[in-house]
Formats: sequence, structure tokens, C-alpha cells
Amino acid sequence: MRHLLKLLRSDKGQGMSEYLIIVALVAIAAIGVVTVFGRDVRELFSGTTDSLAGNQATNTAVKANVRQSKNLKTFGTYNATRGD
Repeated sequence: MRHLLKLLRSDKGQGMSEYLIIVALVAIAAIGVVTVFGRDVRELFSGTTDSLAGNQATNTAVKANVRQSKNLKTFGTYNATRGD
């Protein structure tokens, strides 16, 4: 009985318990990050591996519509008739 009380009062397992809690929190955070950013990361690595393999990358970016009438003198002004 005395040995059992001594075992319950010891602090030997406290470090391991804290370590396990930290590992569990890191695992939960990693699962959350993969859930949120998983598709973007897969697309990023897919594009990288395709370009390393020599495949032609497809550009899905949309080109911006830039009006040529703007210059430094007219910057900051708005003309409703021209839409700029």
C-alpha cells in the first residue's frame, strides 16, 4: 500500500503527459491546415512537377483591363463618361 501511494505522488510521468498533449495539439493544427490549404498546395506542387517534367504550363490568370488614358496628371481623377 505504501508503494502505491508513493507511485501516485511521484512526478515522473508529468513530462511525458505534457509532451503527449503538445504532440496532439500539433497534430490537430496540422490536420486543420491541410484541410484549409490542401487543394492550393496540391495545385502548387502539381504545377511545379509539371514544369520540372517539361510539360507546358497553362496560365489561368485573367489579364487586367488597363485604360491607356491614365497618366500622372490625371491620376486620382474619375471621369464617369469614360469609365476611368
